[in-house]
Amino acid sequence: MDSIIEDVQVRKILDSRGNPTVEVDVITWGGFGRAAAPSGASTGSREVVSFPEGGVDLIISEVEDVIASELIGMDAEDLVTIDELLKEVDGTENLSAIGGNTTVAVSMAAAKAAAASYGLPLYKYVGGNFVNELPFPLGNMMNGGAHAGINAPDIQEFLVVPIGAKNMVEAVFANAAIHKKLKELIQTKDSNFTGGKGDEGGWVPNITNDAALEIQAQACEEVGDELGIEIRPALDMASSELWDAEKGKYVYAQDGVERDTGDQIEFVKDIIETYNMFYVEDPFDESDFDGFAQLTAKVGDKCLICGDDLFVTNKELLAKGIEMNAANAIIIKPNQIGSLSETYATVKLAKENNVVPVVSHRSGETTDDTIAHLAVGLGSPMIKTGAIGGERIAKLNELIRIEEELPNPEMGKF
Repeated sequence: MDSIIEDVQVRKILDSRGNPTVEVDVITWGGFGRAAAPSGASTGSREVVSFPEGGVDLIISEVEDVIASELIGMDAEDLVTIDELLKEVDGTENLSAIGGNTTVAVSMAAAKAAAASYGLPLYKYVGGNFVNELPFPLGNMMNGGAHAGINAPDIQEFLVVPIGAKNMVEAVFANAAIHKKLKELIQTKDSNFTGGKGDEGGWVPNITNDAALEIQAQACEEVGDELGIEIRPALDMASSELWDAEKGKYVYAQDGVERDTGDQIEFVKDIIETYNMFYVEDPFDESDFDGFAQLTAKVGDKCLICGDDLFVTNKELLAKGIEMNAANAIIIKPNQIGSLSETYATVKLAKENNVVPVVSHRSGETTDDTIAHLAVGLGSPMIKTGAIGGERIAKLNELIRIEEELPNPEMGKF
């Protein structure tokens, strides 16, 4: 009975962009859980709606009491029922009445309260006593596209993965070293660089995509040699932001180039092979399953081709991708689907079909560290988050703490 819900409280807090979001407390007889919802900048059109038209203020003024009255007396451990109830309260297909950020914050807070009621950390409550793998941090180093200004590269995120790291501490500090090295390298390419950063803490250089790719690879090589570990470059191309439906082309404004789907396939394939990319996210528009499938067929044995906007953590969309062999990795963002139980179902389907789940932050983040626990508990071999910034290192530092608690910790396997 320790996990019976006694109260639910909802408050308005800041996210990392200075915008409002929700934080939820769930209080049980023997535990307490708190969770906050993030927000994205480049969002998939098939994600659930973050908030209703009235925004966070509507949630606080009109929805909090409704949610609390429905949940008080329920068992926080019965998360599937709680998540289904929240969908019933909303009553829409895309959670537009109370918002996916509201439902996911409640869902995560309830799970944390249930875990606390049993005296367990969330990762162990989700993953069980035998969990022992930690995710490699997929660190955001340079920002372009929707996460940066008009003169930045078209590619949205230049990332790195310290794939040779033997433990979480080594991995986290390798990424931090890459971040510092890139500042030096950017200054050699852009004399006017002022040290500006994007939404996720990556540098925002005024350089071409090619120049950014070159110094990204250089930083991986130089820092990897210094530390004695393998560090690989990675990308989030966020190609839905580049796609011009009228032209039927991907428009790279910084480089003054337009590419049709065939050109895009060859362009991305060439990048992967030239720079030894470990991971490429959203290389095509969110509706182009066929483009994804063609690229995966060509380079899927060399590189993780990951769908974010393509799948939006949705089990049905992932099933379509599996049928088409469209990708071999999927981004997992709980607020895209609105609940932990549906997030779990998507991860389960991915793992059953050898699709790598990558638990991820959003560009508008909070200091909530829930995704660190989810990455470990769900057995995700990578977690995507920035290398620096308080709301990003909240996740990374929590992973370092979790590593200390595990009896025989290992880094993730692909």
